[in-house]
Amino acid sequence: LMQAIARVNRVWGDKPGGLVVDYLGIGAELKAALSKYTQGDRDQVRMDADEAVRQTLTNLESALAFLEGAPWRSFFGASPVQRLTLLKQCLEHLLSTQQRDAFIDVALKLEVAYAISAGEERVTAKRNEIALIAALRANLVKYTSGGGRSRATVERDIRQLLSRAVMADGILDVFQSAGLEQPDLSIFSEEFLAEVRGSRHENLAIETLRRLLADEIRSHARTNIVQSTKLSERLDETLRKYHNRAVDSVQVIEELIDLANEIRENAARARELGLSEEEIAFYEALAENGSAKELMAHETLRTLAQLLVQTIRASATIDWTRKEGVRAKMRIEVRKLLARYGYPPDLQKAAVDLVVRQAETIAADWG
Repeated sequence: LMQAIARVNRVWGDKPGGLVVDYLGIGAELKAALSKYTQGDRDQVRMDADEAVRQTLTNLESALAFLEGAPWRSFFGASPVQRLTLLKQCLEHLLSTQQRDAFIDVALKLEVAYAISAGEERVTAKRNEIALIAALRANLVKYTSGGGRSRATVERDIRQLLSRAVMADGILDVFQSAGLEQPDLSIFSEEFLAEVRGSRHENLAIETLRRLLADEIRSHARTNIVQSTKLSERLDETLRKYHNRAVDSVQVIEELIDLANEIRENAARARELGLSEEEIAFYEALAENGSAKELMAHETLRTLAQLLVQTIRASATIDWTRKEGVRAKMRIEVRKLLARYGYPPDLQKAAVDLVVRQAETIAADWG
């Protein structure tokens, strides 16, 4: 019987609290099943529903308390474009008052309680406020937390954040409404960074940049350990200064933008060198020691990086990272290659170690 109910219990989006569909066909069976429950069981269900209502209203009140000082009350009568601005102002308020985590915790409790109590009249009256809290929580989680989402997903979401107002009554393209052409909003493009620099919501801009940079650096860590280590250290140092109040919000935005520009320039440099993503990773591993870079011609390092990729690919076998014999042979091949192209002997051991570590980092892509 419960399986039958589950199959026909569907929620329709345009009905308050949803709509149970087609219980009529199992009415007799349902009545017989319910008759087996005691009055106490039925009272308990009612008590649970009342408790869910209480939890919903209590958590809603707590969540709205976090927004005191923000113009959230203006949200409901505003146009879609105005709502996007108000949403950003509320997010900025939560970030500037350092209440992000506490707000997310309360908002999540609210959503859980609301899932149970949505059809109750007292809760239905607060549906708009609950929707606002849910939207704020979703945006905080999506744009200001870690996650390891793909670059494509991040890029899509940030474009939506900047160019669209997502509301209950549809999606409005802000640029189209203003009669403007859709700009290039690729992550870390000059136009995107100018948008961030000009944002009036400094804390939201910082969190957005931090999230994007952290995701980008994390993706580099899978292919380029030298570059990702340097970028990660710079990001950590910038955020440390900001948290210690050594720099203000405007300065930290500029430092984060500088870091974003460096990431973009690194990608452009790889293209100029004519090196693949793997080859530039080995190039930087070889050039990590400043002395080697000074002593060896750029073209030699470039050729060496390309040959390293070929040599290591040829040496790599299934599960080679777990086979010490294969690793030892690979080290010998790398050392021979370095010596043949005049890599400084006193720097070879460190270079071999770094090259093999780099190879292990991208080994999964070679499987």
